[in-house]
Amino acid sequence: MQIKSISSADTEHYAQVIGANLCGGEIIELRSDLGGGKTTFTRGLVVGTGSADDVASPTFTISRVYNAPKFTIHHFDFYRLTEPGIIAHELQELINDPSVVIVIEWGDIVADVIATEHTVITIEQQQGNERELIFEVPEKYQYITKGLKQ
Repeated sequence: MQIKSISSADTEHYAQVIGANLCGGEIIELRSDLGGGKTTFTRGLVVGTGSADDVASPTFTISRVYNAPKFTIHHFDFYRLTEPGIIAHELQELINDPSVVIVIEWGDIVADVIATEHTVITIEQQQGNERELIFEVPEKYQYITKGLKQ
């Protein structure tokens, strides 16, 4: 599935729809260039889950946790790491936990840890604020895109 986003607000809206569909136990990997909209997408996702927490990029802290009514959201950003170290162990412990949703930015470094089925959302920058959102969603997680219009 591909969706065109014409603004940051548009990207957040699409993410809110996905956030509202999450149940817990999902892993979402966000891919894009620097400044591509990964944190903007995460902000919308968190709002969509019903969380009132403020979302900030975890680039310098590596991870952040947001509380939603039905689960917690663990947001990882591996951009600054050359190897995942102990964070890979933390991530491994969270995988398959139905009370956790995992959002990962710059996930190549932990590809072996998240080798399980997970959703990949690629955000491709177009002209200006326009983005193309490309969803690779495994069969068992198709419910997360319910309500999105192509």
